[in-house]
Amino acid sequence: MSEKILRIGLPKGSLQEATIAMFRKAGFPITVDERQYKPDFGDDELWGVLLRAQEMPNYVADGILDCGLTGLDWIRERGVEDKVAEVADLVYAKHGMRPYKWVLAVHESSDIQRPEDLAGKRIATELVEVTKKYLAEHGVEAHVEFSWGATEAKCPSLVDAIVEGTETGNTLAANNLRIVDVLFESCTKFIASEDAWADSWKRGKIEVIAMLLQGALDAELKVGLKMNVPQEDLDAVVSELPALKRPTVSPLANGEWVAVETIVDSALVRELIPRLKAAGAQGIIEYPLNKMIM
Repeated sequence: MSEKILRIGLPKGSLQEATIAMFRKAGFPITVDERQYKPDFGDDELWGVLLRAQEMPNYVADGILDCGLTGLDWIRERGVEDKVAEVADLVYAKHGMRPYKWVLAVHESSDIQRPEDLAGKRIATELVEVTKKYLAEHGVEAHVEFSWGATEAKCPSLVDAIVEGTETGNTLAANNLRIVDVLFESCTKFIASEDAWADSWKRGKIEVIAMLLQGALDAELKVGLKMNVPQEDLDAVVSELPALKRPTVSPLANGEWVAVETIVDSALVRELIPRLKAAGAQGIIEYPLNKMIM
């Protein structure tokens, strides 16, 4: 066992599966003992624990954990923005590669049209402190209560409005709710304690992990393409490629053909491959990427 240990927290709950998959793609063969909430990273220098994202900011800010993954929303709610180092933004969520929004919403039949209309109203949310600050910024006094869950179902029968996080807006729509305002956009943050960030070994380890995680996320939206192209068709094929940089072109043995390799957005491939074929490319191969370090 290494004498140098980095204590890291991973989010338990809705982000757990996506986070573990990201770490595996980044090169950590992670396994989880669900009974003990302890991930094994396959790295003797890492000690990990699964915690709710809501709890993570305080454990990191207090130095109990050296680093961890949590949301910007919970960093703000716990009021520790100035007590942790924000190492990296890791834009992923349980339903896809996107940030999510915290919104003020009301029932579609409500006459509330703007934040100022909330004066004297009742609001349910998990982000009590953030919501109180938001109301104060708009000069509004209202009753804000903590919601233990199923927040969307409480409006309008129990409360006048809610402040809730949403990725797609589908749950809000299913409960006949209308968005009045967007408070802020949040994403997963990789954060470190001040002491860990000041320690050269721990900081170096944290920065390497952040680089590998970001590389794994960047690779999610890209694929590699390989193809063989006659020399006479090379310019036509290359003109179709929206490459990160110029593609790699290597001569083949007979001198009349070249091999072309590049990285492209995965969303473009279904339209790009037929154009490449028409331009003269043959033997086109598409392959996934694990990491892409910029």
